[in-house]
Amino acid sequence: MVEQKFTVIDQSGIHARPATIIVQAAGKFASEIKLEYNGKSVNLKSIMGVMSLGIGQGAEIKISADGKDEQEALSTLQETLNQEGLAK
Repeated sequence: MVEQKFTVIDQSGIHARPATIIVQAAGKFASEIKLEYNGKSVNLKSIMGVMSLGIGQGAEIKISADGKDEQEALSTLQETLNQEGLAK
């Protein structure tokens, strides 16, 4: 299992549009990928799960991946968050 913490920098937080982009990126991998925020953990491949967290600007989130392509999954998600200006 690999995991990494990020700080949300987007002014609107992780709302519908960026959540969709992240979920689509996560869906390309076989690994189980979780998003943790404020003591709650959801499947990062579930748009409803991600939206239910209500992640705002300045929030600290943790993404973890467990499976055969876990490292590639985490690297891709980190790149996606950076490219979209969502988190660092």
